[in-house]
Amino acid sequence: MTDSAARALPRTSDNLLLADAGAGTSVEFRGIVKDYGATRVLHGLDIDIAPGEFISLLGPSGCGKTTALRVLAGLENATGGSVLLGGKDVSRVPTNKRDIGMVFQSYSLFPHLRVIDNTAFGLRRRGVGKNAAAHRAGDALELVGLGHLAERFPHQLSGGQQQRVALARALVTEPRVLLLDEPLSALDAKVRVQLRDEIRRIQLRLGITTVFVTHDQEEALAVSDRIAVMDAGRIDQIGTPEDLYLRPATANVAAFVGLSSVVPGIADGSDVRVWGIPLPIEGEPVHGEVDVFLRPENVSLRDASEPGGVPGVVQESTFLGSFRRTLVRTDDATLVRVQHAASERAEYGEAVTLAFTARPVAVRQRAQEQGRPSAGGARPLA
Repeated sequence: MTDSAARALPRTSDNLLLADAGAGTSVEFRGIVKDYGATRVLHGLDIDIAPGEFISLLGPSGCGKTTALRVLAGLENATGGSVLLGGKDVSRVPTNKRDIGMVFQSYSLFPHLRVIDNTAFGLRRRGVGKNAAAHRAGDALELVGLGHLAERFPHQLSGGQQQRVALARALVTEPRVLLLDEPLSALDAKVRVQLRDEIRRIQLRLGITTVFVTHDQEEALAVSDRIAVMDAGRIDQIGTPEDLYLRPATANVAAFVGLSSVVPGIADGSDVRVWGIPLPIEGEPVHGEVDVFLRPENVSLRDASEPGGVPGVVQESTFLGSFRRTLVRTDDATLVRVQHAASERAEYGEAVTLAFTARPVAVRQRAQEQGRPSAGGARPLA
């Protein structure tokens, strides 16, 4: 279903949150710099977020994604640059005046308050009457599927339910922008997927601009309109999930987004030879020794007797429901992952050959001889 179709779903007329849902607010980072003493953690961050867009900041721990979110929320002051909401510079506007809802990794619920009162807390602080706040809090709880638990206390809820309450509390004030700081990382795998999908469904229904911080690439790929991949306080690439996976702009993005096997190759312009087999390069022409990023779905297993493949031995094979992922050790000790049908079994120690689909691959130039610069792990691709 497309975003526009999802937003056009019938709305419950007696739920004020749904009835009043707007088109979202634009968000702009303009050259955001953040220093902690002598350490610079954000290096001139530039991002344009469209009204109603769901964008994820994705990257490893320490890359600056949470700092960027806190600058947007007003919890941190930028050293340089500006933050705009709806075209208005809010860089010096305090957090409570920015009209932003925020959900953290920790639930941060008041243990002595009922679920309905936890949800209504922000409204009461804004001077909304008790009855009106309770009605709107009830709407928010219905939105996240917890209307029937309104009278319970936090200790009577599961972790996933507590995080839903935290989400309802962030939504009840009808903020212009919703910020999510790794809200799913404390949950078990099944609940994490369920709540992830629920957050996306609610975001589409409300049309609220959402910024989601995560280090989990699967989460980002599943729910985002666009993803900004960050590394060391900079953005390596920003684009749709399909763009990042199929057309990575740097080797870092290719390595971080999706699963790849890194194998040696010799590049000669627009092609690279992997065990003598030519594959097209994604991006600018390259020459010399490179690391090649092979996606497991672009590698297939063949019988050891078939000619023309790369010989190897199965090291392990993992059943993952609808498919299997098998690890093969080639004769030169390179490890290659293969994704294939679940019905295609491969046993430990079995001799096989590998074949490659001729799809464009990302490459990383290897370090040159001493005295010459290395292209490192972030060689730009076209």
